[in-house]
Amino acid sequence: MSLSSNLKAIENKIKDLGGFIETVSDNTVIVEITKDNLKEFAKWLYENNAFLKTCAGVDEREINSRFTLYHIFGLDEMGVDVVVKVSGSDKDYTPTISDIVPPAEWCELEARDMVGIRISGHEDKPKFILPQDWPENVYPLRKDFSYDYRPQSEFSKFDEELPKEVGLPIGPYHPILHEPEYFELYVEGEKVVDVFYRGFHVHRGIEKLAESPRFTYKTIPFLAERICGICGFVHSSCYVLTVEKAAKIEVPERAQFIRSIVLEIERIHSHLLWLGIAAHILGYDAGFMQLWRIREPVMVLAELLTGSRKTYGINIVGGVRRDIDESKKRKALEILRNVRDEFKKVVDVLVSVPEIVKRASGTGVLPKEDARKLSVVGPVARGSGLERDVRKNYPYFAYRYTSFKVPVYSEGDNLARTLVRIDEVFESISIVEQLLDALPKGPIAVESYEIPPFRKAVGAVEAPRGEDLHFIITGLGRPYRWRVRAPTYQNLPALKVMLRGAPLADAFLTIASIDPCFSCTDRAIVIHDIKSDSKKFVNLFYGRRYASR
Repeated sequence: MSLSSNLKAIENKIKDLGGFIETVSDNTVIVEITKDNLKEFAKWLYENNAFLKTCAGVDEREINSRFTLYHIFGLDEMGVDVVVKVSGSDKDYTPTISDIVPPAEWCELEARDMVGIRISGHEDKPKFILPQDWPENVYPLRKDFSYDYRPQSEFSKFDEELPKEVGLPIGPYHPILHEPEYFELYVEGEKVVDVFYRGFHVHRGIEKLAESPRFTYKTIPFLAERICGICGFVHSSCYVLTVEKAAKIEVPERAQFIRSIVLEIERIHSHLLWLGIAAHILGYDAGFMQLWRIREPVMVLAELLTGSRKTYGINIVGGVRRDIDESKKRKALEILRNVRDEFKKVVDVLVSVPEIVKRASGTGVLPKEDARKLSVVGPVARGSGLERDVRKNYPYFAYRYTSFKVPVYSEGDNLARTLVRIDEVFESISIVEQLLDALPKGPIAVESYEIPPFRKAVGAVEAPRGEDLHFIITGLGRPYRWRVRAPTYQNLPALKVMLRGAPLADAFLTIASIDPCFSCTDRAIVIHDIKSDSKKFVNLFYGRRYASR
């Protein structure tokens, strides 16, 4: 079915609201609408099974003297992205849609902090991305803010006298988290009754850095790959895919196969890493060691095909830098066969240990309706009964040539998310085998191309943690605006639902169950004991004793 026939209902709705619609690619349209009609259109999209993927604030004063907020919705059933555009001056207020579309809150607050777009409904909320002592009216993603400027601010300290104390600090540095994050759990006895999250402690300004003279379209893939230490190839792939869509660059088929192969290898080693950590959290260290032992040949395979165990550096706009010859292909197939056999043996034992199954079952539950409402992605969505997978909903690279199942479980608990990842390891091995067997001949990169300025595109790649989304407005020699939304950014708000009512002892496993990557997405913590109405900062050893009661 053509894009135009798919979007007939949207066109009719836009006409009713006096907006404009522009088709920018085979599966992306931009809808320009007034701020007065934004809520109505967002509600209509959400009621028609659209998921909110992210939103992006853009300083477009150099183009049209306006600030613009883009809300990016996905109609997964049609494989179409609908980008809703609302523009105004720096004095205008754009209404929040977070009361209708809950996942909009984070990205709206980010647009407020980083670009200075005023959002009605968020006026009294504290800073979200920026530190609380950041200077007022200084917005890092405005074009007149230099990427190397470091504003001065007063160092803020904790009060000398703390209130009466009781509780458990989870962050910012914690062995379970591995990255600096802040969780505040409110407990009644040993039951978690509410959760507060504060992230972005190590926000690195990568989007702003990409606008600097230090980077060009050709060098940004190497910056993108350093967004994450596990799924970096996902980010570089998503970046080049988005640029290629904007510039309408036809990438050679062989390059698309190679990208898909490396993406699945990255998924395999990421899931094996997570499954090992989950086994460790559950107290099954034998499983942890066995799973990481099996992961090692996958890392060897990555090095064989790309020259590096992790930061591969093979993606460029228009193709890839490394080819796969016959000898590498034979070796890869041999490694994959061994990994499948070894993994099956370990998994059969893992899922037969009653203590593990019982500990993971019924904990960290995210009901399907909440998963849908929050637009969660990846194993978190599929573990709650939502069949969301970019490889199926919005096929890219060589996935249209493969046959695979999307594992879906309806329980919504920690065990369901674990089983999704186990199944995906087997599916990913099968996908790589299919792609290697069908690897076409031909070039691996385009000889030359042009990237016209001020074109817009949305690109999505299915990362191990879920949908990775990039939004680009092209510029002269580099992006005018590059927005990166990692899967963890989309899944973190769901922890509030998953942790409420859960025993404190299950909090660590539940947080880990979304496989959080805080560096992709981006101080001691206090717990409030409602029963005694008191707070306390405690150390990790006390916390472990408290959690194990």
